Formats: sequence, C-alpha cells, structure tokens
Amino acid sequence: MKLSYVTDSLGHRPFEEMLDIISGMGIDTIEMTTGGWSSAPHLNLDELLESSEKRNAFKEALEKRNITLCALNCSGNPLDPGDLGTSHKEVTEKTLELAALLNVKKVIMMSGLPAASPDDKIPNWITYTVSWPPQLKDILDYQWEEVAIPYWRELVKKAESCGVEKIALENFSAQLVYNPETLFRLRNAAGPMVGLNLDPSHLIWMGADPIVAARELGEAIHHVHGKDVRIERHLAAVNGLLETKEVSEPANRAWNYVAVGCGKDLQWWKEFFSVVRMMGYDGEVSLEMEDLTMSPEAGIETSIHALQQSISR
Repeated sequence: MKLSYVTDSLGHRPFEEMLDIISGMGIDTIEMTTGGWSSAPHLNLDELLESSEKRNAFKEALEKRNITLCALNCSGNPLDPGDLGTSHKEVTEKTLELAALLNVKKVIMMSGLPAASPDDKIPNWITYTVSWPPQLKDILDYQWEEVAIPYWRELVKKAESCGVEKIALENFSAQLVYNPETLFRLRNAAGPMVGLNLDPSHLIWMGADPIVAARELGEAIHHVHGKDVRIERHLAAVNGLLETKEVSEPANRAWNYVAVGCGKDLQWWKEFFSVVRMMGYDGEVSLEMEDLTMSPEAGIETSIHALQQSISR
C-alpha cells in the first residue's frame, strides 16, 4: 500500500505551495477534491475541462515534483431533491469527464441521501426502523428503489464511458451507504465498479469494528482513508455516541476526528492495515486530516509519522 493525501486540509495554501509541503513530508501521491461538499481549493473543475493548456500546467506541476494523482474526490449529495442535488450531480458528471481527460481510474464519492418522499424537500437519514412507526420502512424502500438504485445504475454507465474503473463510496453518516451492509446493497444493484472507500473513523464512532468490516468487504475495498477518531470516554459514557454538537466544539463532543494515532494506537493501525492488505487491497491510503485540536500542518505531520509506521508496504 502507498501513503496518499487528501489535499483539503491545506486548502489555505496555494496549489503549488501545498504540493511543496507534502512533497517535503515524503508524500508523492495525492487525492484531489473537485467540488461537492468541498470548495475544491486547489482545482477549478470547469477550467480544467475546457482548457488543455490549464490541464497541462496542472499535470506539469505534479510531474515537476514526481507526485501522482491517484483519485478525484467529488463527495457530495447528488440525491438531494433540491438545488444542492442538481449542483452535486453536475460536479459528479464533470468529475468523471475530467477523470477521462487526466487518465484517472478511481473516483471517490458518497452515495447520497434522498428525501423521504417525492414531495419532501429535505434529505432524511433513517437510522432506526422496526415495526413502528411503519412509515420508516416505506421511506427506506422509496429512497433505495425509486431514487438511489436508478441513479447509480445510470452513473455507472457514465463512469464506464469515461474509463473510470472504480467508484469508492465513503462510509459517511447521513448517507444511504454508511457501512458494509449498505454498500453491498448498492453494489449488488449497480455492479462491482461500486466499492467502499473504507474510512475507519466513521465506523468506530458508529460502534463497528473496522478490522472485522475489512474482512467482510474483501474485494469491495476500493480505497482507504487514513483517518482516526477518539471516543471521549466521559461524555460518551453519559450521552452515548449520537452527537449533534458542532465539530468546532471538540471539548464538548462525545467523539472527535483526530490526527492518526491520537485515537487508536499504532498496534491497532498495524493490525487494520495488515488485514486490509490480507483481503487483497494494495492501493492508496489517503490521509484525511480533520483534527481541530491542532494546526493542519501539525496534524498532517503527526498523522504521516503514524501512518508510515503502520501501513503494510
């Protein structure tokens, strides 16, 4: 496996300065955001699509530093019923088209989350359903069968026409696909191009075991994010892990995203990567740094040090 980096946490730095920083830290592979939830601080999607000159300058900046672009990331909610969904659908399609022009074979996304009915205007994440209230199952059936699966079947066709080989869905909250089981539901309907961007941090705070999850996923692991989370024991023991406080209030939250090694120890990370490799994945591990208790540069350096000691090479 190879250490990569999701460029957004250095979004306050210009593109080439960001490249110099990560190159100086020993990283020679990147995953770049193109829009969606991200402001895409280092890449203008329309410019790169429209101008071969801009594309050449972009590629030359990477080649000058021997940096490889391993994936484009357009994570957003293309299933939102409003203007946001329209915008994110457009970004997704343009990202696939840019992947074709840059010869990038892997795109990172989220599955999206629909509304609860054709008349609803707000996405609705159903996390609990038994026999009551009965509407919850009806909502899930609508979201999957009438919205998500038809959209994803068409998107896979578009991706195939652009030469994309893998779409890796991050197992993020407030998405239809947030764990292995939901990934397989979509994969079985849309085809094996759809796999998981295995991000252990989200599974941990949801109460799952990413190491066991990796065994279950097997060849459906299409990408891995190196991202840690810490369960804040005192608050979690009192209130549980469902958390609605802003991530900008880390001292008051039951869990927080942290630099790699500040949540799980290195022995855990070594086992995680060993099992991921054993399951057949030998691709990139992209550092996604979202620790708000330290500067981005400090968090990146801390995480790189931990990942370099842990990744199965």
